[in-house]
Amino acid sequence: MAIPGLKKPDHIGFTVPNLDLAIAFFRDHFEFELAYEFGPFAADDNWMADHLNVNPRAEITKIAVMNAKGINLEIFEYADTVDRNQTAPNNADIGGHHLAFYVEDMTAAVTYLKQQGIEVLGEPTVMTEGPTEGESWVYFMAPWGMQLELVSYPNGKAYARHSSVALFDPR
Repeated sequence: MAIPGLKKPDHIGFTVPNLDLAIAFFRDHFEFELAYEFGPFAADDNWMADHLNVNPRAEITKIAVMNAKGINLEIFEYADTVDRNQTAPNNADIGGHHLAFYVEDMTAAVTYLKQQGIEVLGEPTVMTEGPTEGESWVYFMAPWGMQLELVSYPNGKAYARHSSVALFDPR
């Protein structure tokens, strides 16, 4: 049984070292829109630990919420007031993650990233067999070290021919 009243994902939240840089990155390269910002936020008791699973003395400097064309981004910037990990996890780390963006033309998108000085990890991988046959993908890095991905599958993916489950399709 699922959570009563469950609908769809609302937002993806993540922490960055510089909120203004993150807002500009997503605005300038993805055309995401800033809806609002708020903060700072901290507590003198255990609220931060009890509700956010962070050090009780952690301080959120500011939070920004952006419209990311189909889902919202909730982006946090914490003050350096307590010990915390200063590097983004990689895919092999527990909690490793990435955001993936669908593009119609992989070659044009990768060319754009490189022209903008954005680090692209290798060349696009083209899937020629298995459930993801028909998809191409490539990882790239946000300026603060967060992993991002471009994906493209203009003719769909092979899994759809055999599965009764239809995945969200941004095309």
